Amino acid sequence: MPTPHLSIRAGNPDFLDLDWDRPISSWRGRRLIDMPTGIHRHPVVFVGYEEGIYAIKELPADLADHEFGVLKELEEHRAPSAEPVGLVQRPWLDPHDEGAGAVITRYVEFAFPYHELVSGGGFGPRRTQMLDAFAGLLVELHLSGCFWGDCSLSNVLYRYDAAGLQAVMIDAETSRTLPRLSDGQRAEDLEIMRENVAGEMADIAAADGLSLDDADLTLGDDIADRYANLWRELTEELIVGPDERYRIRQRIERLNDLGFVVEDIDLEPVADGDRVRLAVRVGGRTFHANRLRELTGIDATENQAKQLLSDLRYFAAKHGRTTGTGKALDAIRWRVGVFEPYLARIRELRSGDPIQQYSDFLAYRYLLATDEGRDIPNDEAFERWVAAGMPGHPLEVG
Repeated sequence: MPTPHLSIRAGNPDFLDLDWDRPISSWRGRRLIDMPTGIHRHPVVFVGYEEGIYAIKELPADLADHEFGVLKELEEHRAPSAEPVGLVQRPWLDPHDEGAGAVITRYVEFAFPYHELVSGGGFGPRRTQMLDAFAGLLVELHLSGCFWGDCSLSNVLYRYDAAGLQAVMIDAETSRTLPRLSDGQRAEDLEIMRENVAGEMADIAAADGLSLDDADLTLGDDIADRYANLWRELTEELIVGPDERYRIRQRIERLNDLGFVVEDIDLEPVADGDRVRLAVRVGGRTFHANRLRELTGIDATENQAKQLLSDLRYFAAKHGRTTGTGKALDAIRWRVGVFEPYLARIRELRSGDPIQQYSDFLAYRYLLATDEGRDIPNDEAFERWVAAGMPGHPLEVG
């Protein structure tokens, strides 16, 4: 059997037990797993190992090398994209052959393709979540200097993220990374997105037997509008007077509240010398996720992390220590005494993402407390949540 050239990142299987002498579309065996995925122009299979589930995409050698490099760069920027694991080259094939190369990525846990969110000819009550998630993904990629080149719903997987959705790019073969994108490059990417999304929405309507008039053809325009609003908020410059230094703190806090990490602050004097122009450079949308990981060691998506940190603060206000090491002790006590026990109870009752379901429980507890005007103990709230069918977050419609 010919031996491929595999470049595998540490901490993953070696994948040598797979049938690399044959196209992946003909593979059979115990490693193969059926997983939900989007539409791909190249063959994709999923394989399971003790270390996790992996997606393998077969494509020409130069495209595989290019996509693997782009995904590694995006990972360095902590952009929401598939985690690159390995690059495969089949040297016995013509490098332009469809199967001459392959890219291995780690499957995005608890993720699903867009058609699982479709309701009728569009996204129904999930529309707002979809718009925000997709626009936020495109903003993060552009901030990382990534020109997507084939921005579409099919090239993304989605995860529930507390009350919202998180979108993750999984297809980077048409992408390229630059130190900085020009306004023209961003506009071109948005136009590609509009065209692709309009086509996908027309396909959704047709699959449901609806006319083109019933298709949600404005979805791409709505994504572009939200993109523009978010981009403006992240990149606008402020002129700050000598008595307005508090606006610098407010600006940073606002960006952090949106989930973005502020990497650099630039204060440049303006002509009169008394005022400064404030510009910030933001990184990935991981502010609360980073903070939660630092305090507790828990990995969560950004909105989940924001909600878990709120629960931690709620716990600390009721049971916290006042010593200098109080915050660290509170985080440990909350994780060991609250978070982990309830996570275990959730796992016994339902499969799926337990952190998302704990976030659903927190939302239910908050609504109970608001409706009844009292603090609801965790055990009571949990029992009532389970009795109600373990509902998720109420949807924001609009």
